[in-house]
Amino acid sequence: MSVSDGGARGEVRQAVAAALGRLPGAERRVAEVVLRDPEAVAFGTVAAVAKRAGTSGPSVVRLADRLGYAGFIGLQQAVQRDLRRRLRPAVERIRSAAGERGDLLDRALSVEVSNVRLSLEPLDRSAFERAVERLADPEHRVTVLPSDQARGIGETFAGELGLVRDGVRVAGGSEFRVVTQLARLGRSDTVVILDLQRHERWVVEASERIAAAGAARIVIVDSELSPLAEGALAVLPVAAAGVGPFDSQIGVLAVANALLAGVALRLRRNVTRRLDALEAAWTGSGALVERN
Repeated sequence: MSVSDGGARGEVRQAVAAALGRLPGAERRVAEVVLRDPEAVAFGTVAAVAKRAGTSGPSVVRLADRLGYAGFIGLQQAVQRDLRRRLRPAVERIRSAAGERGDLLDRALSVEVSNVRLSLEPLDRSAFERAVERLADPEHRVTVLPSDQARGIGETFAGELGLVRDGVRVAGGSEFRVVTQLARLGRSDTVVILDLQRHERWVVEASERIAAAGAARIVIVDSELSPLAEGALAVLPVAAAGVGPFDSQIGVLAVANALLAGVALRLRRNVTRRLDALEAAWTGSGALVERN
């Protein structure tokens, strides 16, 4: 991919994603600053970016060169272009909606639709297929490990995955309980981790324990450079822009739903039998209130 190519996730983000596998440690830290704090790059200096990344000026310049830019100035200009593309629609929406009833709902609609599109359209198809294949294999037990902020989606995902296959559980609770739940993981296990940065320490430490046990990790997170992503079987990055002060979980939910659909499609014969049996049980017990 040429760094001059735009894209749904931004020119610089695409360039970083393409180079991610060959970035040494110091340049990886610089790349994380580029993705998490683009304003610091767009309006800062080599020294300031290096300080934020905890590395040296030459590492900043080497990253820019590795991404195909003409030094730091070239990288800075590309980041500025990305920021302009992001900010111009937002400014236009705010100006056009100023003083109108429902402007907040209009912005929420625009932001959340964009989150879904930016989470699904650029998703690496091969990573997605690896995740679906692993989750659909009944030989691999599945543990879902959501952070506290993603717990609602994690529990729903685990519950629905458990309807279409056996061997699914949710890990959570106190740190003691999480350590206990993960203690017997092995190479045949799969762990789905859901979180948005900034990560809670226990989530990062749990991910490290899972990797040490040899279990496969499928990570749904908002940055390819997250410490949760390193060495994972599949990294599925999501957009998490919020219309208010908090990150949106809509991108996480969209990717989780896509995974469920993929697993159900692969297991469709068994899924049909399982769901028919469940429907009969629900109906026979009167557990569900029928629609009027």
